[in-house]
Amino acid sequence: MAGDQPKLFLFAVIQIKPEYFDAAKAALDAIIPPTLEEPGCHVFAAFVSKDRSNTLHLFECFEDEAALNAHYAQDYTTRVFKKYETWLSAPVEVTKMSASSRVSWEQFHG
Repeated sequence: MAGDQPKLFLFAVIQIKPEYFDAAKAALDAIIPPTLEEPGCHVFAAFVSKDRSNTLHLFECFEDEAALNAHYAQDYTTRVFKKYETWLSAPVEVTKMSASSRVSWEQFHG
């Protein structure tokens, strides 16, 4: 689209054990600012589910797979992943997506 590679969008469902929910939410919220400073990150937003108890959702947009891998390699990201080993009640479900239309893609181009 417009000669650029399509951006990589991700949607994650993060199910947390009830006793760790507040800590998991705080840890995820804490890595948002540094993640948004990463050169390949366009969107990194966390949400609390209204339909599923103790569930967080993460919507992300990275320039490409390399930018996502760079994010995964950051110390702050690996620290949260390490805590997830105890905190998660189920494996994180990650869906990788590309925009289906120019209108969708342009909302994240800038």
